[in-house]
Amino acid sequence: MTSQTKQHSEVPFGHQDRLFIGGNWIKPSSDSKFDVIAPATEEIYVSVAEAFEPDVDRAVAAAREAFDRGPWPRMSHAERAGYLRALAKGLNDRAEDVALTWPNEMGILHSTAQMFSGAMGGIFEYYAGLADTFQFEERHHPYGGGQVGLLVREPVGVVAAIIPWNAPINLLSNKLAPALLAGCTVIVKASPEAPSSAYIVAEIAQAIGIPPGVINVITAERAASEMLVRHPGVDKVAFTGSTAAGRKIAAICGDRIARYTLELGGKSAAVILDDFDLETAATSLAGSTCLMSGQVCSSLTRIIVSRHRHDALVDALSAKFGAIKVGDPFDPATEIGPIAMRRQRDRIEQLIAKGESEGATLAVGGRRPAHLNRGFYIEPTVFGNVHNDSTLAREELFGPVVSVIPADNEEQAIDIANDTIYGLNNSVFTNDVQRAYEVARSLRSGTVGHNAFRTDFSIAFGGFKQSGIGREGGVEGLHPYLETKTVVLEGTPDHLAD
Repeated sequence: MTSQTKQHSEVPFGHQDRLFIGGNWIKPSSDSKFDVIAPATEEIYVSVAEAFEPDVDRAVAAAREAFDRGPWPRMSHAERAGYLRALAKGLNDRAEDVALTWPNEMGILHSTAQMFSGAMGGIFEYYAGLADTFQFEERHHPYGGGQVGLLVREPVGVVAAIIPWNAPINLLSNKLAPALLAGCTVIVKASPEAPSSAYIVAEIAQAIGIPPGVINVITAERAASEMLVRHPGVDKVAFTGSTAAGRKIAAICGDRIARYTLELGGKSAAVILDDFDLETAATSLAGSTCLMSGQVCSSLTRIIVSRHRHDALVDALSAKFGAIKVGDPFDPATEIGPIAMRRQRDRIEQLIAKGESEGATLAVGGRRPAHLNRGFYIEPTVFGNVHNDSTLAREELFGPVVSVIPADNEEQAIDIANDTIYGLNNSVFTNDVQRAYEVARSLRSGTVGHNAFRTDFSIAFGGFKQSGIGREGGVEGLHPYLETKTVVLEGTPDHLAD
């Protein structure tokens, strides 16, 4: 192992054999651990403690105590904002630690991880700023009696934040920051494949002195995770992951009328209108497909184009995708890294084979790179002549695979884009801004971009249909952590009397 490789494989956090519960690093109920496999080397990167049902009970009890009897929900929003700013500074100070762990967990390029990790403190700063601008209390004139009506927004309670493996620090931050500002206490359930970011956040939380039980961190498999969702001490579940898991969580929460938000899968479309240059579109799509090795729920994987331009677009995409450099995520020359894990690459390969058997044309890629003898790599892949009712067009691959689908006209292109159980993201490629707006309003998805893959958590992120319920990011991302209460008074309370 070279010195550079050793540096890249370092683990920049401690307490790997512990769980963070009630403000302390505690020994778990068993000695079982999760081995995190580095996708570029297939070697163990780190092993962390596995939580079981007794540990879930302890975490919920700590969060419940902190919410029911602790100071956190009784602080002012400005006081809580001070802790958010301290968390922001801690994340900024440890951005490189997060950026080091991320490629070792899911294969993202180190350069991309550095860019994203450096922005995470800004999420906590943003929500801290809402302490001064968001209306947590509104005055109304009551019509059913009384003199003063108030609409107040209070914390929903104990939150279970269930974090996936593909973008853990982003999705953790967009759940934790608004929950904390609202006054909630949180149990962060980290993914067994990508627990590092949660450990780093827990270390920061302890260092800044956040009250015990406000943030708790465990890493667990499905049985313990399901117990967390079912737990009567949990008031709300915030989940990001597969649509299949989301359906089960929704059913469990529905059974006990618990609150939940779900950010689920996607099969997003890029609609290429006839006035847009195909080379420009291909360049844009190739670049966005490289992001996180295509392991992005909102990735544009269905490319819809007029039938008479189909072959030309397939050729343009094939040239771009075929030139992408696949390799070590820490190598500055690499443009796309590995898939996160063996089982995920195996599934992608199975779906590629299914696409070929169903009659789609494999134009480029679809194989393991010949020059790499280890690591969970797959070549960037383009399929042409894909039918929208095929497996390739219906199932989320979660990898660098795009399908080009021909349409007879613009109206049919929009219909094809909407003909899916998902509705997370879409884009329209056209030189006409007005037409872009009109098509965007016709597309049934939580985000619609123009001339590129677009995602903006500063506004709102989430999906229509089976891509989820609720939104994360921006002011919209705060609402799910609040309950609204109507208070009708016979007079004016002191804080409104001045």
